Amino acid sequence: MHLTRFEINPQRRAARSMLASPQRLHAGVMAAFPESRRDDGAGRVLWRLDPGEHDAVLYVVSPDKPDLTHLVEQIGRPTYGWQTRDYGPFLDRLTSGDRWAFRLRANPVHNVRPEGGGRGKRHGHVTATQQSEWFRRQAERRGFAVPETTTGVDDAVLRDRRTLRFDRGNRQVTLSTALFEGTLVVTDPGALRASLTDGIGPAKGYGCGLMTLAVPR
Repeated sequence: MHLTRFEINPQRRAARSMLASPQRLHAGVMAAFPESRRDDGAGRVLWRLDPGEHDAVLYVVSPDKPDLTHLVEQIGRPTYGWQTRDYGPFLDRLTSGDRWAFRLRANPVHNVRPEGGGRGKRHGHVTATQQSEWFRRQAERRGFAVPETTTGVDDAVLRDRRTLRFDRGNRQVTLSTALFEGTLVVTDPGALRASLTDGIGPAKGYGCGLMTLAVPR
């Protein structure tokens, strides 16, 4: 697996257009890989956009190294290009008890079954309480726990809650997303590795599900 960091220049017209649509950004990310490699069962491509005050950073986790030359030309900063590193050694070093800072953009959802039975329909959680509870449930089965702070509350922050609406073909897609940040402790290294490479929750094609780890400050 590979982890890539790509800096976007929002001042460019093409960048503003692509940043306005997760569908267009997804297409741009997938164009970094040969079409023959996208559905070969070797793992999926995850991406996340971290907007900043003066720039935006795109993170990509992928089985193959991406070629982002087209994005550099359209929306990037040619001086910086992009940085890709082998993700495997980091994943292999994960150990129970490790403490990491984390960031996750997710699409918290639940399934609602119709009264007459049948297949349930996916609905987005829209309140902060619902989204926070969804994240706690994910942590329980995704190989990590969120420790408490000195004040006795979870060391996790829910922020940047937003509803995204964009066109996909002839229909409009609506997603409720939220950004989770904080500190986690590894409880099951294998499950956490799978979470970092397979993603957490739905809407992965639209920039949700990619969790990254960093050394706590």
